[in-house]
Amino acid sequence: MEQQAAEKPEYGNWVSRRLIYMPAAVSLIIMGFAVIIPFLFIIAALFLFVSLYFAYARHLFSPRGGKLQARVRGLALSAVDWTGKGQILDIGCGSGALTIDIAKKCREARVIGIDYWGKQWGYSKRVCEKNAEIEGVADRVTFQKADAAALPFDDGSMDVVVSNLVFHEVGGVKDKRELIREALRVVKKGGAFVFQDLFLWKQIYGEPDELVEKVRSWGGKEVKFVNTGKSDFIPKVAKLPFMIGAIGMIIGKK
Repeated sequence: MEQQAAEKPEYGNWVSRRLIYMPAAVSLIIMGFAVIIPFLFIIAALFLFVSLYFAYARHLFSPRGGKLQARVRGLALSAVDWTGKGQILDIGCGSGALTIDIAKKCREARVIGIDYWGKQWGYSKRVCEKNAEIEGVADRVTFQKADAAALPFDDGSMDVVVSNLVFHEVGGVKDKRELIREALRVVKKGGAFVFQDLFLWKQIYGEPDELVEKVRSWGGKEVKFVNTGKSDFIPKVAKLPFMIGAIGMIIGKK
């Protein structure tokens, strides 16, 4: 118990260090050539600005900074309207943060977190399980590797299905809306769903109203769209389209 109290969970940061280091390195390289061609100082400055922007963004998302990552995740958690008894699935659990938050909130629930855990984010099943142990919910949480495009669960087997900023990241699926359809498949009749993603990214999802109608055609009821990107706690520098300015939630029942 003393060891657990001393440890803290590691949930990572959505802003990768690569986004900071790579443009900084390019800036330094260009500066070397700028000694010969002064005009290149302008280009070097642009890359340096990009590096500084992402460094600040990483600070905003950090639990030791603006805690933005946890607060965005909290939007999805607060939308889970449920008695807390039964089985809930978190699609694309990453480091297990939302899965664990749900387990802490719904103490009578059995929570399953699935992810493909590619190398891009540095998360793993082991990281998730360690975080769950530190947070004291390991006995009620299960993590397993699975594909969001082909969930290894029976139709209608889940009381609630959630997903937070995952669908747009799933490779090999041209129409990301099909991932929503697959998620709905495993929701039982009368069950609920909460999906938060870059739903305002029209090139991927189309118009929000059309997306809502699509979800209804797949059996969704009381479906609504919430523009969470307008949340007051999100600073303007993070509301750019390539950050979290395009996030929204699809909430409903089946």
